[in-house]
Amino acid sequence: MSKTKLELEYIINTSPIILFNCLTTASGLSEWFCDDVNLKDDKFTFFWDGSEETAILKNIKKGESVKFKWEEDEDKDSFFEMAIRIDDLTKEVALIVTDFFEDEDEEEELRLLWDNNIHKLKQAIGG
Repeated sequence: MSKTKLELEYIINTSPIILFNCLTTASGLSEWFCDDVNLKDDKFTFFWDGSEETAILKNIKKGESVKFKWEEDEDKDSFFEMAIRIDDLTKEVALIVTDFFEDEDEEEELRLLWDNNIHKLKQAIGG
């Protein structure tokens, strides 16, 4: 079954440098994305309430974006990506999240998951 792409945009009141650090480091990710992170080479193991999942770092553009692929995901075209965009006029910093879901029932759940995570991110960085 192929997955459907979901793209979400969040305005984050912080500097792109601070935001990028929160998206790409084990300490940054453990502040908002999960309970803890272990990093070995290109593998990020994320821990939540006794469960864990491993994602492989697929691409990183310094100061711009990070792209992961869940190790267990058999869909070769799916990934999750977090990209930073700065509005040329307003200088507003936006976080663009790209993720995938399998069926319509999962779309709202995925939106809520990201909304909650981004709320935690904003609390962690004061943005």
